[in-house]
Amino acid sequence: MTTCHNSFYRYPSAISLHKTCSLHEFHQVQWSSNRIKNISFFFLLLLLFFRFRIEQPVYINIIRDPISRFLSNYFFRRFGDWRGEQNHLIRTPGMKDDERYLDINVCILENYPECSNPRVFYIIPYFCGQHPKCREPGVWALERAKQNVLENYLLVGILEELEDVLLMLERLLPHYFSGVLDIYKSPEYRKMGNLTGTVRKHTPTLEALQVLYHRMRYEYEFYDFIRDQFHLMKKKIGLRSTSRPPVYPPDFLRELALRTPEPLDEDEELDSDLEDANSWLVHP
Repeated sequence: MTTCHNSFYRYPSAISLHKTCSLHEFHQVQWSSNRIKNISFFFLLLLLFFRFRIEQPVYINIIRDPISRFLSNYFFRRFGDWRGEQNHLIRTPGMKDDERYLDINVCILENYPECSNPRVFYIIPYFCGQHPKCREPGVWALERAKQNVLENYLLVGILEELEDVLLMLERLLPHYFSGVLDIYKSPEYRKMGNLTGTVRKHTPTLEALQVLYHRMRYEYEFYDFIRDQFHLMKKKIGLRSTSRPPVYPPDFLRELALRTPEPLDEDEELDSDLEDANSWLVHP
């Protein structure tokens, strides 16, 4: 556990996340309510505390372009970041070399579990909640996640517009976030941020991206919804800023969806005459 002067709290382990999410909902509420100190950062599926007669916390969150998040996680698990040459070995000590050096295109195109549903159905369950159907890729989980955002979250931002997210938090929760943008722009933070870039991260082939987007289409519909809601909130409070273009442009992704039939056969040949994806990859 680590704390800072603003009483931020981060649960220390991704392993603990999976253990926590496997608890009964009531025990998750007990576990969380015993640990919340001012502002807390948890990797937890949405909990409705009021159902257990406990004061509901203020929920905020930030999500990331789904494919960009997937790529960062894929390579970080294998090779870590620039903070240390061996940190990835500490994170995944049981990973064998044939898995660690598995080509991401092979993982996607040959339908390895790590690159397929339900593993790539990642963002929506956190917002959908505790119902078993929340872990099943589909419209039901997507719509419930959207509803929960509208009813239970003060703010959900997008990582691609992080500075605007911090400005919004300064406006909405000044007691906790006053000066947060200055901290983010400070040389000390920039130096630390430069060390967290994922090692060996690269773009899959366009064919693999087509398949991956098809598998993550619900994640993208949710991401687009969150981005639109975030832009609407910025407009309502008078925050004027220039929005960055998406990592994977919506028009491009919609074209991929139209060109990718369903169901998608593993051995099906996909058109590959679109522009090189490397030109619009945002490196960490």
